[in-house]
Parts: sequence; structure tokens; C-alpha cells
Amino acid sequence: MRRNLIAVSLLGLLVVGCTTASPPLPFRPSVAFPTNALVTQRGVLTARGKQFTLNGYASLSEQGGMRLIVMENFGSVLADVLVKRDGSVHVMRSSAAFRPAWIGRYMAADLKCIFGGVPESGCPVQALSPTHFVVKRFWYSLDLHTVDVKPGPQPAAMFEEKPKASP
Repeated sequence: MRRNLIAVSLLGLLVVGCTTASPPLPFRPSVAFPTNALVTQRGVLTARGKQFTLNGYASLSEQGGMRLIVMENFGSVLADVLVKRDGSVHVMRSSAAFRPAWIGRYMAADLKCIFGGVPESGCPVQALSPTHFVVKRFWYSLDLHTVDVKPGPQPAAMFEEKPKASP
């Protein structure tokens, strides 16, 4: 009788299984991207209960740093930020949707978390796969999917703090 009870209990555990979800495997996002590349991403920004679809183009360069241009679906630039190799942040362009201070503080930090070599402490980015990232901060979340990665050197002009004047 006791053996039958143990056998039924073990069979029940095998059928039901463990109810806790296994933690995601450790993954460093920067490993997924070449040090020199143009990365195209699509994302959904959720803030204050509203969702906005965005397109992002990150240009990565060993010498120049990182530059992110965020656009809306119809092609208008919402934000343009440059993060130099020394970590300095330069907001190249802002819009009514994103203030310069917000771009410099949050977008630049998220850019460093995803594409930087070593994530800073408190980095709010979770890598669900090599092409899927979720950024969760107190008042917004961003669900990012990498669409395309074009490895290769990027134009040096992309990493200049001030655009050159046209002749």
C-alpha cells in the first residue's frame, strides 16, 4: 500500500511538473552585435498607458562610438543621439515627443545597455533572445526587435558632434 502511494505521488509530480518558471539564460546583448555595424530595430514604446511604434537605426563604430536615430512610422526623426567612445552623450536632434534631457538621460543609457561592451549596474534591459530586448523603467517600457544587422565600417561623419556645413 505504501509503495503504491509513493508510486502515485511520483507519477503525479512527473505529470504536473515544476510550477516555477526557469530563469532566462544569461545573455550579454553586446555579444550579438558586431563592433562595426548598422542595426535596424523596431520597437513598441509603452508610456502612460499608451503605445507608440518606433523604428531605430543604431550605427556602431569601434572608433566613433554609437549613434541612434529614432523615427516614427512616417519617417519623421523623433530623436538623434550620439554616444562617443569616452561615454559622453550628445543630443543631435530632439522633437516635441522627446525632450533633449530625456534623450540624453534615458535613450543614451538604454543604448549603452544594449550595445555597450559592459552593461552598467542597474541596466534595465532584459535580453529575451539575441534579437529581442525589453527595457523596463519605472514609467516606460520598450519592446525591441532587431530586424537587420549590416556589419561593416560606418562613415566617420556619423560620429561627428556637429554636422559639417554644406558648401
